Amino acid sequence: MQALTTSSYELLNTKLVIADDSVSMLAHLSELVEQNIAGCDTVQFTDSLAALDYCLSTEVDLVVVDYVIPPFDGLEFIERFRRAPMLRDIPIIMVTNQDHAALRYKALQLGATDFVKKPVDALEFVTRIRNLLSLSYSRSLIARRADWLAVEVRKATSSIVEREREAILFLCRAAEYRDPETAMHLKRMATYARLIAQTMGLDEETVELIYGAAPMHDIGKIGIPDHILLKAGRLTPEEMEVMKRHTTFGADILAGSASPLLQLAAVIALSHHERFDGTGYPHGLAGEKIPLAGRIVALADVFDALTSRRPYKQAWSLERAREHITAECGTHFDPVCTDALFSQWSVVEKTAMANQE
Repeated sequence: MQALTTSSYELLNTKLVIADDSVSMLAHLSELVEQNIAGCDTVQFTDSLAALDYCLSTEVDLVVVDYVIPPFDGLEFIERFRRAPMLRDIPIIMVTNQDHAALRYKALQLGATDFVKKPVDALEFVTRIRNLLSLSYSRSLIARRADWLAVEVRKATSSIVEREREAILFLCRAAEYRDPETAMHLKRMATYARLIAQTMGLDEETVELIYGAAPMHDIGKIGIPDHILLKAGRLTPEEMEVMKRHTTFGADILAGSASPLLQLAAVIALSHHERFDGTGYPHGLAGEKIPLAGRIVALADVFDALTSRRPYKQAWSLERAREHITAECGTHFDPVCTDALFSQWSVVEKTAMANQE
């Protein structure tokens, strides 16, 4: 058969499924496609179920289905075809010798893309196939471009987040010069906080926000006078009241930012010394009235402080710290957060060992 155009339309590695109960019609339609659209291969079926099974297991680019074909007709084929998520965007042409509007409307409702009426006009058939393949190919290019852009946006966002975290760590280090706590303490307690949040089932974005914001919990200590902040002995009641103000200082320092990370850091700075029984500060909040991030960081901070060496104390063993936290569960610490931390004890041990000061 002579090609319909002097220059064949080329779509390399394109696969087209044709389902018709007539063997002669299958041969005719396949010949039209393969002689006029270079690079387009056809797969023929006289059974609608076999054609559907093939489409479900093999990547196809377009389907031509006859209305009358066993064991179920073209309408049911389209309905079943569109139920598969990976096939929802694949073009379907229905071939029929009926010209009833109701049939066309039903097929459109079920997901048909186009129609060809029997007897098939060769030029019309090839043109419709060609146009639909072109549209499908263009849509695929757009989808791939969108995926590429999404990846690039994630990369750029990740870079911004990393720079933001770096700036935050520098800010925390500035406070560090006035506080005997070390950079490793900040890293460990943030890691414990992330572990607690993950184990509690929080979404990944929230987990990472908590991890990034946790090191800023004591940033307000930069506003505490040296004679109180660096005092080796026990603070007087008056000095303790001044020290408590580091929570509000920190919240004030971090307030007003458009950054979700800094916004959460402000919440943590203000609430990480609240106690579950309501006896903490600065506002005496209790239970779930304490922001969850504050409850998580309160536990992570105290646990690492207990197991860290300070100028005024030796580091506690992990087991001794665990016993103390367990004894304070429900009074100082949220029981759910406590259970989450200790349910991951092997990870806690690894974190403590891997980040020694």
